[in-house]
Amino acid sequence: MKVSHEWLRAFVPHSLTPQTAGELLSDHTVTLDGIAPLRADLVPFVVARVIESEKIPETKLSFNKVDDGSGTLLEVVCGAPNVTVGALYPFARTGTVMPAGLTIEKRKIRGFTSNGMLCSARELGLGEDHDGILALTVDVPTGTPLLTAMPIGDTQLDLDVLPNRPDLLSHRGMARELSALTGVMTELPAELGHHATIGTVADGEKSATSNGVSVTVDDLSGAPHYIAVVIRGVKVSESPAWLKARVESVGSRSISNVVDATNYVLHGLGQPVHAFDLAKLAKSSLVVRKAKPGESLVTLDGVTRKLEPWMTIIADGENATALAGVMGGKASEVTESTTDIVLEVAHFNPRDVRKVRKSLGLSTDASYRFERGVDGGATAEIAELAARLIVSVAGGTIESLIDIGDAPAAPAPVRLRPKRVDQLLGVHVPEEEIERLLLSVGFVVEAGADRAYTVTPPTWRHDVLHEVDLIEEIARLRGYSELPDDLRPYRLGTVPDHPLHIASRHVRDALVAAGLSEARPMPFTKSDDTPHAGVANPLAEDEPCLRVSVLETLARRAEYNLNQREGNVRLFEIGSVFIPAASVLPREEIHVAAIIMGARRPAHFTDAKPPVFDAWDAKALAETIARAAFPHADVTIAAVDDGALWRVTQHEDGARGEFEVHRGDGRSSLTIVHNAVVLGAVQAVALDAPVWASPAFGVEITLGVMPSAKVAPPGMHEYVVADDGARPAHTKFKPLPTTPAAEFDLALIVKNETSAMDVEIVIRDSSGDMLESLVLFDEFRGAGIPEGTRSLAWRLTFRHPERTLRDKEIDGRRSQLLKALEKELGVVPRTA
Repeated sequence: MKVSHEWLRAFVPHSLTPQTAGELLSDHTVTLDGIAPLRADLVPFVVARVIESEKIPETKLSFNKVDDGSGTLLEVVCGAPNVTVGALYPFARTGTVMPAGLTIEKRKIRGFTSNGMLCSARELGLGEDHDGILALTVDVPTGTPLLTAMPIGDTQLDLDVLPNRPDLLSHRGMARELSALTGVMTELPAELGHHATIGTVADGEKSATSNGVSVTVDDLSGAPHYIAVVIRGVKVSESPAWLKARVESVGSRSISNVVDATNYVLHGLGQPVHAFDLAKLAKSSLVVRKAKPGESLVTLDGVTRKLEPWMTIIADGENATALAGVMGGKASEVTESTTDIVLEVAHFNPRDVRKVRKSLGLSTDASYRFERGVDGGATAEIAELAARLIVSVAGGTIESLIDIGDAPAAPAPVRLRPKRVDQLLGVHVPEEEIERLLLSVGFVVEAGADRAYTVTPPTWRHDVLHEVDLIEEIARLRGYSELPDDLRPYRLGTVPDHPLHIASRHVRDALVAAGLSEARPMPFTKSDDTPHAGVANPLAEDEPCLRVSVLETLARRAEYNLNQREGNVRLFEIGSVFIPAASVLPREEIHVAAIIMGARRPAHFTDAKPPVFDAWDAKALAETIARAAFPHADVTIAAVDDGALWRVTQHEDGARGEFEVHRGDGRSSLTIVHNAVVLGAVQAVALDAPVWASPAFGVEITLGVMPSAKVAPPGMHEYVVADDGARPAHTKFKPLPTTPAAEFDLALIVKNETSAMDVEIVIRDSSGDMLESLVLFDEFRGAGIPEGTRSLAWRLTFRHPERTLRDKEIDGRRSQLLKALEKELGVVPRTA
């Protein structure tokens, strides 16, 4: 939200600088995103001192030597009569662009060179005085920026207001907070002090009429409180300078005095209001109702909008003339010919406004506030203030005020225990301080039973519903920096971590250790031919669906990196995918996915062009993920000849589960199957990539399924007993070996159609428990190797846990291995 510092000071007359005020609000209330001077055109100007001055004969000009803080005295010709040696003036150096658009250039005047200009108030846009240059009474060094030396113009604060605090979407709301933090009392700005007399007042439950103007509310659920103020005899014209300044200080455009006054109320008081031209309202009436089938409305932006029967609209005696809480209609727009207006000040249902806004794709300052909730208790007050403000700037008289419905009920009181405040904040807060802090932001605090308070929130605080909300108020007003940051004694929890959480943590640690970076994008995607679960209220129109694959999200991240000319990508994500199902909710699964492309390692002077990632790297990454996700399984990878490329096999408690790796659709891909259930894939990833990009490879594995069944009937609660069988097994550690290892190499002649993994499986099965390590370290094809075969060499490491292995035992195992290999696979040792 854009906040004008000067406008804020009109509500709470503090003496803080814009920077200090913004930082104070940021520390206690909202985040300060930025500060911008509204007179940015004065940024280049500095403060300069006249050191020497002499009149130029036969002219009104003077030749001066000016110190602008640069270390060199500048020669400047000036035509003002009030140049005084030793005085400070605003100075425009050569190259400065004046507010009127003129660029200051070095030039010769009457034989004298002028290197800049001493400025008058009118030349700076600070007034109409042009008789002399602007003398400054500040005590600053020469060269100081003019905006630093003196408070010229307004400053705009950019504050990030969260959705739960709609009361802060106005200058009065921010002023309340600043008042609580500084102790300076709030007040109404002088421009809201006009005391125009209000004529007749009419009210009713659903309708009322006054002086020929009728108001009817048929849709009380959409507009529980609706006030219309009739003002006659206004003169629509240009706004006065102060009103223009107010409106423009928050980034709005000045339109006319009446429209600017309504915008003043919106930004100043937080209440959207709308002015109708009374002469353009059929039968001089306003009706709040649901739209009729087939009805349409041309809104103020000139767009014809089709209305739905569930939409709350404002109509005159015949047709729709405004969208309730969103935008007015073109037919009843206030123009220069308008003389009589009806001012609408209402409390609309936030849900209805949000639904209309989303359906029509029409977001406005009014809808932004209404759908978050305005102060329903201030509707009547703001109606009077807004009407008097319009009369003060546009003339006329307030003929009548028509009030339909009632203000919303006051917020429910909340019980607050000082002892609970101390427990949650970890520090003792005196009861007197609790009362003072809550009173400072509008809460009503009453002493209750059992040393507790009964606290009633103000009507503008819809977010305070529970005791913890009050404790949060105390914490932020007191200052989060006042809370202790030391560790206090605490009781360890006994609830075990969910197996999915543990698996995710292990996978995350493994992938980070492998050099990948974690991405955490949103789980939304665009729609395509693949079935997707749709989102009723998508955050972005081009991503209206829930994804079915994490890898497709990472692919978009990789393309973004390529667009930034970054071709080395190592990303992973652990997140949810949503598989469409026949039930109401889609099936939510937790997947881990990784994408790799580009250089395998950073370039170095010893390796200027490192190799790029290939399919084997992706396969190794899949094995890393599988071992981390299923740490208590004996995972091996074996080649198969049934259409699969690799099979990752898991052996656990004597039962064999398998991760099969299949080639898919002619692509370079691996499909991972566990106990005949497909868990994931390793595949080449198609990207919208430039020609210089290397291939991308991806891995995606399912870690588990998130249950979506109801734990208890609606409105009830139950405890769910954890399944002991689902609890993760503890990791078992083995002592470090104390006996020496026996190591030997085995070079074998293997047929081309026999995979290395087939050989490795036979070796492992035949070696027994003492095999500690098996590493394939060489492959050779060529001279000395029979045709149709290749030479593969393994290094085997054996170790006995209690004694040293004898040579005879090693030789025996070697012979046993060779017999098993020849019998099962026809593999023989290489002799040369």
